[in-house]
Amino acid sequence: MERTTTFPLFSGNHSNSTCSRDNVLKTVFFPILYSFLFLVGLLLNGVAVWVFFRIPSKSYFIIYLKNIVVADVVMTFTFPFKVLADSNMASTGLRIFVCRVSSVLFYLTMYISILFFGLISIDRCRKTLKPFRGTNAARLTRRKLLSGAIWTFLLLLCLPNVILTSKTPTTPHFKCSDLKTNAGLFWHEVVNHVCQVIFWGNLVTVIVCYTLITKELYRSYSRTKAHSAGGTICRAPDGASTRKPHQAKRKMNANVFLVLAVFFVCFVPFHFARVPYTMSQTRGVLFDCKLKLFFFQLKESTLFLSSLNSVLDPLIYFFLCKSFRTTLFKTLQLPAGTCSRLTGRASETDSGSTTPRDSSVCA
Repeated sequence: MERTTTFPLFSGNHSNSTCSRDNVLKTVFFPILYSFLFLVGLLLNGVAVWVFFRIPSKSYFIIYLKNIVVADVVMTFTFPFKVLADSNMASTGLRIFVCRVSSVLFYLTMYISILFFGLISIDRCRKTLKPFRGTNAARLTRRKLLSGAIWTFLLLLCLPNVILTSKTPTTPHFKCSDLKTNAGLFWHEVVNHVCQVIFWGNLVTVIVCYTLITKELYRSYSRTKAHSAGGTICRAPDGASTRKPHQAKRKMNANVFLVLAVFFVCFVPFHFARVPYTMSQTRGVLFDCKLKLFFFQLKESTLFLSSLNSVLDPLIYFFLCKSFRTTLFKTLQLPAGTCSRLTGRASETDSGSTTPRDSSVCA
């Protein structure tokens, strides 16, 4: 599933030092960024794992988030190998490991996250359109089985990429594609097509779900605005004005769009950049050396945005999952009111006080 070095940069035997991939951007700038991303991701995802182990899987949302946490942890541990390989500090054996295992795991976890983002979008849409529809043990079991099926499917899909990347490099300056057998190259192409279907299918799902969510929130806002017309402003005993309940509710509902924001920031740019990059590698006669290098750098830049997913996901856990916040603050023994100050919401000490329409509740 690794696409970074699948195709040679130059056509035939043509080479040009000015078009070499080993420039400052690849060997210095991105390794520094990935090193920082590894440290931050290790901290944030370590906290996420620590908290989620204390939360029972009593909703679809929590089940999906737990799977994303696992994917993010695995992705985070691939960053040091990418740093060593891109900075040319890795030995030949370690670069072979990157091609055979590390890069495959990176893309595996990326597409697992994409699939679960699609499922989360469906769940948020369901909670918005049918807020009073509950869950039961049988439904939760089916979601757990679905999660297991997703991991099994993608693991089986990626496993041949590991097995069929078995050639011994004949030169120290090798590409990952040089290690693949003919069957490995064919399977790699099959995996690329499947991953494209996964991304574009989930992109359509996310767009449709959030279009429906936006329409429903707008209708809810319009109804609330009409009902509150001519109403009085609530005041606290000391005479200070307070926020109307529907205003707080609208703010809470707006947080559901964090999923949409993270999806578009992390995954959409890479998949759009990959189209011209792949064309520049497979149709070399249409692109000169410098243009190929430009598309390679564009792909690497957007790939870093995809990696940001591993540190942006904790924002979703915190702002959209009340159980996560509650467990985190209780474990850290923070004083009451900390959560409301950080999120700008009313007190969340009473889990029963939140209406079913509040999409910030994942418990």
